[in-house]
Amino acid sequence: MGFSKILIANRGEIACRIMRTARRLGIKTVAVYSDVDSHSPHVHMADEAVAIGPAEAAASYLNADAILDAVKHTGAQALHPGYGFLSENTAFAATLEAQGIKFIGPGAKAIEVMGDKIASKTFASKAGISTVPGHPGVVADADDAAAIAGKIGYPVMLKASAGGGGKGMRIAWNDTEAREGFGLASNEARSAFGDDRIFVEKYIVDPRHIEIQILADSHGNIIHLGERECSIQRRNQKVIEEAPSPFVDETTRVAMGAQAVALAKAVGYESVGTVEFIVDANRKFYFLEMNTRLQVEHPVTELVTGLDLVEHMIRIAEGAPLALTQDDVKMTGWAVEARIYAEDPTRDFLPSTGRLVRYRPPREGLVDGMTIRNDTGVVEGSEISVHYDPMIAKLCTHGPNREAATDHMRDALDRFVIHGIEHNIPFLSALMHHPRWREGRLTTNFIAEEYPDGFTGEDADDQSIETMAIAAAVMDAISNNRRRGISGQMGGRPVVFSRPRVIALAGREIEAEVNSDDGFEVILTEDDSRRLVRTEWRPGEAVIEAVIDDRAVAVQVRPIVNGYRLSHRGLSLDARVYTPREAELARLMPVKLPPDTSKFLLCPMPGRLVSLDATLGQHVKAGEVLCTVEAMKMENVLRADRNAIVAKINAAPGDSLAVDAVIMEFEV
Repeated sequence: MGFSKILIANRGEIACRIMRTARRLGIKTVAVYSDVDSHSPHVHMADEAVAIGPAEAAASYLNADAILDAVKHTGAQALHPGYGFLSENTAFAATLEAQGIKFIGPGAKAIEVMGDKIASKTFASKAGISTVPGHPGVVADADDAAAIAGKIGYPVMLKASAGGGGKGMRIAWNDTEAREGFGLASNEARSAFGDDRIFVEKYIVDPRHIEIQILADSHGNIIHLGERECSIQRRNQKVIEEAPSPFVDETTRVAMGAQAVALAKAVGYESVGTVEFIVDANRKFYFLEMNTRLQVEHPVTELVTGLDLVEHMIRIAEGAPLALTQDDVKMTGWAVEARIYAEDPTRDFLPSTGRLVRYRPPREGLVDGMTIRNDTGVVEGSEISVHYDPMIAKLCTHGPNREAATDHMRDALDRFVIHGIEHNIPFLSALMHHPRWREGRLTTNFIAEEYPDGFTGEDADDQSIETMAIAAAVMDAISNNRRRGISGQMGGRPVVFSRPRVIALAGREIEAEVNSDDGFEVILTEDDSRRLVRTEWRPGEAVIEAVIDDRAVAVQVRPIVNGYRLSHRGLSLDARVYTPREAELARLMPVKLPPDTSKFLLCPMPGRLVSLDATLGQHVKAGEVLCTVEAMKMENVLRADRNAIVAKINAAPGDSLAVDAVIMEFEV
C-alpha cells in the first residue's frame, strides 16, 4: 500500500529535493522547521509545516521527541530523514519502527552496524570485504591516540565513529598531531553527532575516494548503480563529485560493485545506500564506510542513470520490489556536481554568513544535449545562519562526455549570481579549469597539493582580461545609449560611439571604441583589432551574456563608481571606464593602503570561541595554536603567523564573535 503523506525530518535543499519527488508521486508532505527557518523555502513548499524548536540543531532537527510529535500530530505514515541530523540514528529508526511509523531508509539493525564506523569495519572484514588496516577499538584519550598511531605507523587518520560529511576527521603525521587531532576530532564529533568516540586507521597516501551506489529491496534484490568519484575534497569535505570516475575501469567497477552488493546482503540492507572505498594508485580498493542514507552527491548518479533515487527509496519503504535488474542499469554520458558553499576561499575557506541580497542560479533544463540542474534550499533574501552546514546549493551538469560536462559546468558557474555573502564559486571555476582536473589526475590531496598557500583567485590571463574589457566597453555604450534616449538626444537614431574609452583593469589600460548599429563593433585601438559583439544585456541585469565574434561568454556585473565589478572564469576585477581625460586624471589619484592589522588576531568568521590556548604575556612562536573558533559545525584552529608576545586578550571561551573581532593583541 502506498503512502499518502510523509514527513521530511530535514531542512534546506535536501528537504526540497525530497518534496519534489513526493509531489510528482502524489504524496503530501510535512515540513519541520526551527525558529530561524520559519520562512525557508522547504517550509513553503510542503503541504503542512510544524515548528520543532530553536535554531540550535540539538534542540530542533536533532530533537527526536519533537519530530515524533510532529509525525503523530500530522498523521504522516512515513518519515524521510534526508541526510545528516537523524538520518543514521539507530535509536530514532528503532523508535519509529516500534510505533508503526515507516522509516524511509534501512532498518535499525543495518544503521547500527553500518552507521558506526568501528562496527562497520569489523563487520565488513568478517564478510570478506577489503578493509584499511587500523585499530578496531575506541581511542581512550590523546595519549592513547598517539600510542595506537605509533603501532599502526604514520600517517594515520583519526575519525569519529558516528561521523560523516568530513566532520570529526584529522590526519596525523606524528605524535603531536595525533594528540592535537584527537581533541579536535572528538570535539567536532560531540558537537555534530552527540558521540565523541574516535578510532584510528592507516592513512592511504595519494588516495582516490570512490563510492558505489546500491539499491536493495525487502525481497532480497540488490543491485548497484555504478560509481561516483569524490576525490576533490577540502578538510575531508567533498567539493566536486562526478559519475562515472575517470580512473575506474570496467574490471574495477565490477569488483567494487560486487563487494558493495555482498556487504549490503550480509547486513540485510533495504533501501538506497552507498558503500565508500579508498582506492590507491594501483586500483587496489579498501572499504571505508557505508552511508545508510541518501548521499549529498546522489544527483550525479541520477543524471547518468536516469533514475530517481528518492522515488526508489519511497517505493522500497512501501514494500515494492525493485523495478529493474543489474542488467537494466546503464550509465549514459557524464555528470559533474559542484557544491556551492557560503565560505570565503581567499580566507582559507572560512564560513560566511549573512543575507542573500541577490541569488540568481543559472537556468535549469536540457538544451542541445546538455543539462543543468541546481538543487537548492534558499531563495533571494534567505539568511545564511551560523547554525547549519554552509552548503547552499548543488550545481550539476550533464553532457555526453567528461570534457563537455566540465565545460558546461564552467559556463554555468559564470552565470551563478550570489551577492551578500562570500562564496566559493570562483574556486569551483578554477578547479574546472585546472590541468589536473581536466586530465582526471585526482587524489583526495588535490586541493592541499595544488593550493598549499590557499586560494588567491585565478590569474588574470589575456583572454579573460580582453573579454571583461570588451564587456565593460559594450555595457558603457548601452548605458550611454539609454541615457541619451531618456534625455531625447538620440532622436530615434542608433548612436555611433566614436570617441575612445579607456578601460582600466588588472593594472592595465585598454583603449576601445564602440560602434552601435547591428550589434556592437568594438575596436581595440592598441592593434586596431575588431570584435563583433551581440548581446541583449540591459542596465541593471546581473549577468551580461554575449557572443564575441563566435564565442559565447557570460560575465557577472556589479556597478561601481565609474565602471563595473566583473566576474568571469573565477576571476573578479574592477573595470573602470574613462574618457581619455578622465583616465589621465585617475592616474594622479593617490592609492589608499589597507590598515596594518599585523598586531591583532582577528576572528576570520562569525563563530563561538571554543578555547584559548595562549595566555597574557606568553611568548608565542609562528605556527603555535592561539585559539579555536567553532562555526557551522566545524572547529577552526587559529595559529600565530609570527613570533610575538601576547599583550592583550579581548575574548573568553564561550563568547560569540563577529568577523574581524579582535581576539588578541600582540607586541612584535
